[in-house]
Amino acid sequence: MLLVVAVFLPGYTTAQVSSQSYYTRYDFLTAPPGLYDNGLSGFANPANLGRIKAPELRFHWSTDGTNAGSFQNWGLLYGSRHLSLGAVHQEYGTAKVTDYRLSLGFGSSTSAFGISYGWSTGDDELLGRENVLTLATVDQYNKYLSLGFIGSLSMESSWSELVATLGIRPLGTSVLTVFADGAIEKDMKLKDAPWSAGAIVEPIEGINIVGRYFEDESFTVGLRVSLGTFGIGGQSYYDKRQQLSRYSYFVRTGGLQRSFLTERTQKNTRYLPVSLTGVVGYNKYVLFDDKTLRLMDILTNIRNAVDDPRVSAIAVNLSGMRILPEHAWEIREELRHARKAGLKVIVFIDQVGMSMYHLASVADYIVLDPEGFMNVPGYLQGRTFFKGTIAKLGLGFDEWRFFKYKSAAETFSRSSMSEADALQRQNYIDDIYELAREEICRDRNLSYQQFDDIVNEQVIFLPEEAVAAHLVDTLARWSDKERIIKNVTGEALSRISSDNLLPVSLPAKTWGPKPQVAVVYALGPCAMDNGIRARWLERVFKQLARSRSVKAVVFRVDSPGGDGMASDVVARAVKQCAEKKPVIISQGQVAASGGYWISMYGDTIVAAPNTITGSIGVIGGWVYDKGISNKLGMSSDYVKHGKHADLGFGIRLPYLGLTIPSRNLTTEEYDRMKETILAFYDRFVTKVAAGRGLPVDSIRKIAEGHWYSGTRGKTIGLVDEVGGLMTALAIALEKAGLSPEDEYDIVEIPKSKGLINISKKLSPLSVEIKQDAVYQYLKMTTEHPGKPLPMLLPGTYPTIE
Repeated sequence: MLLVVAVFLPGYTTAQVSSQSYYTRYDFLTAPPGLYDNGLSGFANPANLGRIKAPELRFHWSTDGTNAGSFQNWGLLYGSRHLSLGAVHQEYGTAKVTDYRLSLGFGSSTSAFGISYGWSTGDDELLGRENVLTLATVDQYNKYLSLGFIGSLSMESSWSELVATLGIRPLGTSVLTVFADGAIEKDMKLKDAPWSAGAIVEPIEGINIVGRYFEDESFTVGLRVSLGTFGIGGQSYYDKRQQLSRYSYFVRTGGLQRSFLTERTQKNTRYLPVSLTGVVGYNKYVLFDDKTLRLMDILTNIRNAVDDPRVSAIAVNLSGMRILPEHAWEIREELRHARKAGLKVIVFIDQVGMSMYHLASVADYIVLDPEGFMNVPGYLQGRTFFKGTIAKLGLGFDEWRFFKYKSAAETFSRSSMSEADALQRQNYIDDIYELAREEICRDRNLSYQQFDDIVNEQVIFLPEEAVAAHLVDTLARWSDKERIIKNVTGEALSRISSDNLLPVSLPAKTWGPKPQVAVVYALGPCAMDNGIRARWLERVFKQLARSRSVKAVVFRVDSPGGDGMASDVVARAVKQCAEKKPVIISQGQVAASGGYWISMYGDTIVAAPNTITGSIGVIGGWVYDKGISNKLGMSSDYVKHGKHADLGFGIRLPYLGLTIPSRNLTTEEYDRMKETILAFYDRFVTKVAAGRGLPVDSIRKIAEGHWYSGTRGKTIGLVDEVGGLMTALAIALEKAGLSPEDEYDIVEIPKSKGLINISKKLSPLSVEIKQDAVYQYLKMTTEHPGKPLPMLLPGTYPTIE
């Protein structure tokens, strides 16, 4: 804004209005362009192009005098986000001119900037038209005030012009807008500058009445009626003697505008298709990542469908979907919310297991592929043990385990589960079985005994058998969805895309910045510079604590833990941010050990019933060379200064990037290590107790490395609410003093994984090895030799199915 004023303001003293001035060129304007009708689709003020949500096309024309059926001047204007092109034709007696304008605009609903280039054809020299460069801004500082500047500069002479526009909404809504604008040209005295003032009244949403008074005592009266994606309007022009001189009209089509007719005339006429073919995750790459589906997008699309009165059904395709069980439960909850709101939910499946059927069972109507099948054997959790394997490889492993349930290292130290590990795993399996049984029986009208018989007696169902058992309702494919939807709803519903749902496509109701809720992701192992990226997260939370626009934070944790220092760095940053504004923790598939550490200072901890949480404890382990160097023909050598300097030194395995220490710990070193782990554990327990507001002794009773389902976590006080991201978001809004009906923006940090997936350039074997749970644990152990690790072994928790 200041740039536009600084460039175009100097040198204004005296002169008359030119034939290419603001009020001459933009005769079709009903009100200042920064606050009405998108500035003639960016033609009059290109900054508006930073705020347009969808393309639009407008045609304006004016009459020859008061003959309403005549046709004289016209304008054809196209505008989209960031780009517009328009032409306006004007006639002055026998002289004619057509002005063209190509514009670019950038910004947001709060502040936008635009640039355009204009040229003319016809009698342009006779009428004094010149090629013009225009810079413009629109700033809406709050719901009451809008300020804009338009600076135009001739490319052929010294002519220039600066226009200022002002809008005020006394009530903070579009019901009443008072406005004024003025234009001053180079060498013009301020007292000679033309201006106008007026008001826009919106008695009914989508109907605007506009009155505009000019300094020469002429005025216009206009009417605009929005019909959603179509609009009409016009205005009457009265000269300085207050005599009616002419009319102008317009029609518009394109992006959706607010209208009282939209909900009334199109109610229950659409269905939303939701195809979940691909991998459901948190983030995706910006380019070449079409197969990744973002969880937040799925959840918000379903919620937006509920909030769009035109939508009466949601059709979901689960064919080819790969998903974490916890993510599947969150999607199920959103679909259940849609059913409670009155929408029909229809789910299409083909080859499904327990978790997929659990998700599908929420539907009013389940459609199975005619060649599909169902496999519902119940749930299992197990692990592979490598004690004999590492011995054959020539590796030694020393498990440092001082807490009953902290079982991460059993993979390398045992040949079967310990009693404690088997118990916590069985408890978790029992909990998710009960969850599935309860919800499937409720939504499919089955008894518990029927469910148990299905799991224990039949297990596999062919399509016709699934229909007979009332597990599905009919047989068809996704390509048959419109026929199925008509059978279920009794109506031939039209398809609507998620981008065209009302909460997404409608312009904002109010001016100014909207309050923001930040959703911050901590994904993967707790590490300083990879995984959750603790250093980066610390900076993020410090910035969020200072931000005035962010009113609350939802911290999504999906981490098995790892490095205790990294965990504490993030936990401390969360604590400091929570002192400034609400921080709500949303735990994903796993938020255990270090993952719980970074959760413990949130105002509220929300976990899904099938989240793995807790595991308050630390463990360590020591991998060392017990003959592997001889087997591989490798050796190592060193010089040292310091009794224990060689601790952790050994051969480095090429390609895998693992260092294998050449020896085990001495008794002295082991004793010191044990002291360190026990002290680390005490600090962990004490901090959890402080974060949860519970006695230290009560935390010790549920700690010892024991992990729990989200359901049990709530029972013992580690979790406050059972729910998912949308539950956490609702709590954040409430604690920030906002309601779900308020307009607000969700800011995701990070929004993407990056520009492109460079791991695709690596060999598939390399990628698979480095993603393997056993490799990840060995890497963590060898990178932090002798260090206490608050972590859950990758592979303990469910992975994408």
